[in-house]
Amino acid sequence: MTTETEGPAPAALAPIAERAAAPATLTLPTAGGLTWRPATRDDVPVWLALRNHIARADAEPYVETAEEIDELFDGAWRDMAADSLLGFDGDGALVAWALVDSPPGDVTEVRTFCWGGVHPDRRGEGIGRQLFAWETGRARQKLAASGKDVPARVAVFAEDNSPATKVRLYERAGLETRRYYSDLARPLTGPDVPPVPDVELTGSLRLVPWSEDLAEAARLAHNDAFRDHWGSQPQTREQWAQRAGFAPEWSFLVLDDAPDVDALLASPDTDPDTAAALRAGEPLVVGYELAGRYTEDFEVRGYTFGYTDILGARRAYRGRKAALAALAAGMRAFAAEGMQYAVLDVDTANPSGAHGLYASLGYVRTTGSRMLSIEL
Repeated sequence: MTTETEGPAPAALAPIAERAAAPATLTLPTAGGLTWRPATRDDVPVWLALRNHIARADAEPYVETAEEIDELFDGAWRDMAADSLLGFDGDGALVAWALVDSPPGDVTEVRTFCWGGVHPDRRGEGIGRQLFAWETGRARQKLAASGKDVPARVAVFAEDNSPATKVRLYERAGLETRRYYSDLARPLTGPDVPPVPDVELTGSLRLVPWSEDLAEAARLAHNDAFRDHWGSQPQTREQWAQRAGFAPEWSFLVLDDAPDVDALLASPDTDPDTAAALRAGEPLVVGYELAGRYTEDFEVRGYTFGYTDILGARRAYRGRKAALAALAAGMRAFAAEGMQYAVLDVDTANPSGAHGLYASLGYVRTTGSRMLSIEL
């Protein structure tokens, strides 16, 4: 029985196989007279060249690396033969590409992400529209095949300075803007730049440099930290192991050397994986800063920088400066190697108060992006 204070009960979801409305077959693009086939690892050099040509033409704030593209073929959850598509012209030159990815760790919602692009010289021929129709069709097929009867999403990302035609393409396909992200930068050098703060940890909390033997403990901390973040889902071990560009020398963790195991085990917020690790006496990572080194982007941005890929603290440890201590350690490591800026990306609606933290440290917005999606 529903009371006035409880509000209406949420509508029951139809099975994902119905909601996804997946096409039985996919139609390859015919516009542009291209020849289409799935991507293979041998295509990495030409795929990289096309992606970075598009990035420069569209003034994107980054370029890709061969390592990042090659890593796509290492994910066992990806079926590159079915989820990727490359289009070549009559001379064998790569003109267009597409990739549909669905993270394997999704639990409370199941997501598919569509990626793709068309050579700037071949835009306006209808290739992009037909290619995106293939992507969304494949995305619906993957959702239907997931068997996960939870809310579902087909999503794309667009930089703020992306061509207006790209955003219109997404909107005409039924996607709506759901989320905005800000790219933030903080100078590390110069006479007027404030020093990176010293952060004192209390109790049994201890800052340590990244070590691979703590990778699993860090994964569990990340999954806990982001449980209440919109659009975030747990990462599997295989997902977590994919870290192209990872800079361990710039990455830091905060451990609790004497956690209150009984209290954590009694808390309904402690997830089963963390509970098992506590019972086994495994180290407890409570905060983390994992950084990336993207030297190819230095020229694009016009300065050198260290990039904080992910930052967080376990929910039970928020307010104890674990994330701040890890971030400050990362910033000092960037500066020690002569990097001019510290850079990171944040959801504009982050629930943990991250924007206020970054502003207090001197981070300012440089660029932004958005996520558009179809919610099923």
